[in-house]
Amino acid sequence: MANAAAPTTPRKKTIAAGPKAPGAKTAGAKTAAAKTAGPKAPRAGRVKMEPSKLDQLQALIVASLEDDKAENVVVLDLSGKAMFCDRMVIATGLADRQISAMAQHLSEKLKGAGFGRMQIEGAGGSDWVLMDAGDIVVHLFKPEARALYGLEKMWGEDLDEAV
Repeated sequence: MANAAAPTTPRKKTIAAGPKAPGAKTAGAKTAAAKTAGPKAPRAGRVKMEPSKLDQLQALIVASLEDDKAENVVVLDLSGKAMFCDRMVIATGLADRQISAMAQHLSEKLKGAGFGRMQIEGAGGSDWVLMDAGDIVVHLFKPEARALYGLEKMWGEDLDEAV
């Protein structure tokens, strides 16, 4: 008998369980009246982007970060792994000022390209700036903070391995 370790976190348990079958009932199953009422409107603020637009957005983000001398820029594909975004971009800046400038420049470039305004957290001079561009989430770290949080390990290829 093999000693297979069980998933240890709720997120890993959900991922190990895999996607739900299209007809599977859940605890919050719809009533017959709700099923005949028509399609449900998408949630406010979360509209899926077409793949070509998503690729354009990613290219713009990566180019902006590279122009600002970001180090170790990594793009993770989270399609099917996370509900909050399809891709994650992680980059390193050496100083608070550089990270703030990268966030500001990226926000201006996205607005100028018609992608709208990004939500930015931590731009006031911290070790970690989080930018939400809808289907792509951008993390800008100082080297120490990037090593501490280890987002590449959390969301990278290891997540796909069988448990």
